[in-house]
Amino acid sequence: MCCLTVLQGHTDNRVTYPSRQICAVQGSTVDIRCTYTYPFRVNGNATVVEEAVWFTEMNRDEPVDVKTDAEFTDRVQYLCGENYCNLRITDLRKSDSAEYKFMFRTNQPGGKTIGSPGVRLSVTALQVQEVDTSMWYPSWKELKCSSSCDLPDHHSYIWYMNGQEFHRITPFFDKSFDRSDSIACAVTGHEKFPSPSVCVRGQTCNRVTYTHRSICALRGSSVDISCTYVHEDDVVTKFWFNLGRRSQWRHYSQPEDIIRDSQYADRVQVSEHGGRSTLTIRDLKDTDSAEYHFKFKTQEFEWKSSLPGTILTVTVLQVQVTRTISVHQSYTEAELKCQSSCSPAGRLSYIWFKNGQKNTTQKTSTYTDSFYPGDTISCAFKGQEDHRSASVYPSKLPSVSVSPSAEIVEGSSLNLTCSTDANPAATYTWYKEDEDSPKASGQIFTIPDFRAEHKGNYYCEVQNTRGRHNSTLHLTVVSSSWTFPVALTITAVLLAFILLFLLLWIRRQRFFKQQSEAGETPVSRTQEELQYASVQFAAKQPDAVYSNFRPGQVQRYQEESVIYATTIHSSSTAAGTRRQAAVPDVSDLYSKVR
Repeated sequence: MCCLTVLQGHTDNRVTYPSRQICAVQGSTVDIRCTYTYPFRVNGNATVVEEAVWFTEMNRDEPVDVKTDAEFTDRVQYLCGENYCNLRITDLRKSDSAEYKFMFRTNQPGGKTIGSPGVRLSVTALQVQEVDTSMWYPSWKELKCSSSCDLPDHHSYIWYMNGQEFHRITPFFDKSFDRSDSIACAVTGHEKFPSPSVCVRGQTCNRVTYTHRSICALRGSSVDISCTYVHEDDVVTKFWFNLGRRSQWRHYSQPEDIIRDSQYADRVQVSEHGGRSTLTIRDLKDTDSAEYHFKFKTQEFEWKSSLPGTILTVTVLQVQVTRTISVHQSYTEAELKCQSSCSPAGRLSYIWFKNGQKNTTQKTSTYTDSFYPGDTISCAFKGQEDHRSASVYPSKLPSVSVSPSAEIVEGSSLNLTCSTDANPAATYTWYKEDEDSPKASGQIFTIPDFRAEHKGNYYCEVQNTRGRHNSTLHLTVVSSSWTFPVALTITAVLLAFILLFLLLWIRRQRFFKQQSEAGETPVSRTQEELQYASVQFAAKQPDAVYSNFRPGQVQRYQEESVIYATTIHSSSTAAGTRRQAAVPDVSDLYSKVR
């Protein structure tokens, strides 16, 4: 372990790398580790780490984050915690060989700190080399599993001769070989990344070479798994098999043709062309995820099953929000990722769809844009657009309601309801402002006995795998001591109106009785219908019928222009035709009544 010099920044900041040099096998995964320290306070101000990145290049004296490098798309991950940050790189390539440095930046003056020199990563491909032979025994050879850098000493080695596995502690393997023998090697822990198979004693030998070590395909789609094979004698038998189905074989150590496996009934086909065999599997299922091997036999030879074959991963794509950049009233700016269970994902090309339309500018697994309510987003592998992910949409901000919606009275029961259209389904948590612990969980929060101490701001937090939002509701309470006076006042007003109505009705009856006695013409029974009369009060010319009203009251009625409408049912002995002609327009009366 070495505590490294600070290239820039506060002299008390330190970056430490446990290893200065790392040698890793091509195709494998590596973790580059570091720890860092800094003063917790400077001049009384607390220190906050604002940025932490790994980089191999600088641009205008600023580190270029490896996560933004197209060469590392979908292959890098930060595994960071308190005072440490590790860089994980998957599907290693020779081009990944470089010096990796770590930088962190704090809120203090001169807070940018770079650990330099960094960690030198060397990516190597394994190769089988001949290191010794016998003049007296030409068939005897000593071989070495070589690499372009020094692999850690704790590794042991695996050798595959004609597909059969042999273990060795050292990188050396010696044996007497036949002319038809082929051999490959791998490092323990990285068995899936062996060297190419080579002929030991000539240019031709028995061997199998798989086109792809790993394939990722979507559920419901079709896939081709292929290999080339060379044989010294005529082939008697050849077939593909799934090593994970050995429990279904009649003999555990004797693989069986996949075509006879009921799991693949009517879904597999094998085609041959010029020493290449291709296995096609249609309508892929999750259970098809496995390692597939090719096997052939001649009269004198059998290719064994230990050499790693092609690993098939059947996956379903999912769109996930990896980062919410900003949330606005009408839209959300976010970074999305097309997730799958495939590894490595970096070799795949992606297609994004927004509202059903292809986005031609986004070709990686990440997609950044502004998303509005109603938008739908999905993704697919390039070439497999018919097997898209499920569509997702930006959720609306949550809304909070209270029931009953009337004025909240002390002692009453309340239900607070939180609503949203979150996709996927969300969890709901209720908080009261200025309180740390949650009050409840679930869409509905019930307060059975609302008291004065319950008033205040309540907010509902909605959270799913793609983010979180909250919405606030303010609650106030009316004391139950106010309810009786209010009810009494309302009752008194209603009684006053009822008494006034009865008084007017009595006066009306007297008025029409006097008019009838004065000899007005009766109305025909055939003209019986509803009539409306308007009664107005004026101070200067009081009607005799209403002379018992005091002038002060009459003046108030005049100022308010109150018009009362009285319903009259006509009969043979009731009001005459003259009063019928004087009735004003019904709609005009309704428009004046308050």
